Amino acid sequence: MISKNMKYVIPLTLIFTLFAGCATIQLGGGLSNEAANSTPGVPREVISPEIRKLLESARQQTQVTKNYSQQYFVIGYPNGDVPANTGACTDVIIRSFRAVGVDLQKEVHEDMTMNFSKYPSKWGLKSTDTNIDHRRVPNLRTFFTRLGKSLPVTADTADYQPGDIVTWDLDGKGMTHIGIIADQNDESTGRPFIYHNIGGGTRLEDRLFEWKITGRYRYF
Repeated sequence: MISKNMKYVIPLTLIFTLFAGCATIQLGGGLSNEAANSTPGVPREVISPEIRKLLESARQQTQVTKNYSQQYFVIGYPNGDVPANTGACTDVIIRSFRAVGVDLQKEVHEDMTMNFSKYPSKWGLKSTDTNIDHRRVPNLRTFFTRLGKSLPVTADTADYQPGDIVTWDLDGKGMTHIGIIADQNDESTGRPFIYHNIGGGTRLEDRLFEWKITGRYRYF
């Protein structure tokens, strides 16, 4: 019997299949966790309490989650989590949502259980897996869309508001990524920063339009 505290370590050759992207790549120059040349974006007084909590969790993750890992972990359910000092891009979202009382592990699992055929079948699974389903970008995209949280993808920086969830195609071949729009902008470009983990831990960086945006979602 497998203990819930044990973890499986998947060979590197299987990582892409397991996570369907959320890849460890570092395209272009990244900023430090304390974003350089930043300026306030949307005034905090007009941001909802839920989004404030969401972003505060993301900020805290930049101080804790210093590593990146695509290991398959056997975790508890509900509210299961991988070690706090590591994780993939999806874990930034999962942890931030839990700060607002939304357990995406539970929410995604319950929706997948009732509507399994509506979710991507690219991994060849025949049933749900509470250890990994919510940690896959395509599943989160499907879940947010099914809830009616999807918004148009545009090139207008004003459309991207604090707390929005954004997904990307990193290489045109299905390598996916996900992050959260922050409440700070780059003072030289006006672009909003994003909280994400693409290989060096959770960071606050100016990379919104670095890759092809595939989805924008506003949950709160």
